[in-house]
Amino acid sequence: MTDSYEPTERTIPTRSRHRASYDRALVHSILDEAYVCHLGFVRDGAPVVLPTLYGRIGDRLYVHGSTGSRPLRMAGTAGTAGTAGTGDEAPGLPVCLTVTHVDGLVLARSAFHHSINYRSVVVHGTAHQVTDPEELRTALDALVDHVVPGRSYDSRPANAKELAATAVLRLDLEEVSAKVRTGGPNDEPEDATLPHWSGVVPVRRRYGTPIPADDLDPALALPDYLSVI
Repeated sequence: MTDSYEPTERTIPTRSRHRASYDRALVHSILDEAYVCHLGFVRDGAPVVLPTLYGRIGDRLYVHGSTGSRPLRMAGTAGTAGTAGTGDEAPGLPVCLTVTHVDGLVLARSAFHHSINYRSVVVHGTAHQVTDPEELRTALDALVDHVVPGRSYDSRPANAKELAATAVLRLDLEEVSAKVRTGGPNDEPEDATLPHWSGVVPVRRRYGTPIPADDLDPALALPDYLSVI
């Protein structure tokens, strides 16, 4: 395994190519920090984009869905138990998955040069429905731990009824690119003396104090994995 993903025609941007990166560690860090991805696919000739939860294990993403959802029905089934990702599979669903972080609002002296500082990842590939029971449980644990690391060990696993109502798509990280913008506004030299404020407004994610459920036993202390959020 190399430190970078191989660029392809679909992962090389047409604009601002200097902001693109194929560094594996950077891609993983951007994916691991977000909670929601947007999954795009084509249905009946029209584009569809759905926000959903996901989790990562190595170079594989698992995307959460309902057994009745459109992408799950269209993706078909994965290989037989024990051959997930390696054996003969249904055609699957061609998808484009994206994740974006907004890190700052970039305010320039001219309207044209206003922008945002961001980190994003775009993944192209073919998604397959996970049907192997062992892989499905592993994927569901990854989805839970992606939101709150360690939570899967501190909650009841899904029972048979819940597993039957839950579906997961598997998407391998092969055609992948990251794109990042940092820094201040790109004002034109002739605009430097204009009487308009110019700079960056940082955007940060903030967590509040955990609020216990109304029926929670008061003797149950706040888990350590929540105290560090």
